[in-house]
Amino acid sequence: MLVLHTCAGGQGITVDNPDTAVLTPDIVWIDMLAATHEEIAFVERETGLKVPSKEDLSEIESSSRLYTENGALYLSAPIIFRATSGFPQATPVGFALNSKRLVSIRFEELTAFTTFTATCAKVEAVHSSSAGALAGLLDACIDRMADVLEQVGSDLDAVSRRIFRSDVVKPGHRIKFTVEDADLRATLRRIGRAGDLASLIRDSLLGVGRLVPYVLHLAGSWLPPEVRPRLEAVRTDVASLNDYESHLTAKVSLLLDATLGLINVEQNNIFKVLTIVSVVGIPPTLIASMYGMNFHDMPELSWTWGYPWGLGLIAVSAIAPIAWFKLRGWI
Repeated sequence: MLVLHTCAGGQGITVDNPDTAVLTPDIVWIDMLAATHEEIAFVERETGLKVPSKEDLSEIESSSRLYTENGALYLSAPIIFRATSGFPQATPVGFALNSKRLVSIRFEELTAFTTFTATCAKVEAVHSSSAGALAGLLDACIDRMADVLEQVGSDLDAVSRRIFRSDVVKPGHRIKFTVEDADLRATLRRIGRAGDLASLIRDSLLGVGRLVPYVLHLAGSWLPPEVRPRLEAVRTDVASLNDYESHLTAKVSLLLDATLGLINVEQNNIFKVLTIVSVVGIPPTLIASMYGMNFHDMPELSWTWGYPWGLGLIAVSAIAPIAWFKLRGWI
């Protein structure tokens, strides 16, 4: 899909047939979404800019993500999408920028682009220049990442309250370990998803963080004065979000350690119960096996109270370890 924007108010123009389309001088932003070969050929012919492929945009070297060719800047960064779907991913997004036009190359529907498209329809909401369109797009991407990070922080706060609440481990309910165990496994998955999402956002922030200084430095000769402060603001926002993301990453690590610690505590409680049961059962078993040998000269065989005597020994031998454990505070 190919959409042309003036960034001076009004809706974008969707190009249905690239062979008959005309690129007017007031078009400053060309948005390409999973463009066809015909649409790519039209953009390259009308703008003189090269349209990188998805493989080119996926390169991780700085020299491949940021470079200049024939006076135009070619930029790319991974941008997160499907952040709230439970299966967040990053998709490469590219920009070809010169003093007249901005060409954005993407392969997925992105919330930030949808938001900025609506902003472009408002009069004087965006500086009507290629650099103004780029600044607005980057600002929309940063706003979207900030919203997602806020959601991640809220989720981690909820997990933290659940993990560190006073009734997570109840000594009197250790037998219900299977229920707690299932809950802790769900907590682990929730923390893992939050950490994965924060990691993807960090990659996006790193990409945008490298992109902005590059534009400020190399486009300085034709960058409109009104756009420079917006790009500076984007750079400041990226730095602040990086700090916040580092805080969330540290919190993810803390919550993972705490959850694993609670799982170990629950497992230790189970092993303690099993150990106590085995220790309590050993003396009665020894007594019962001793009196079960049925030797002819065993004096207790002829006792009238022999049977109650054996039962009493078994009961005392079972109660004594329990009393000892209680006295020591082990149960």
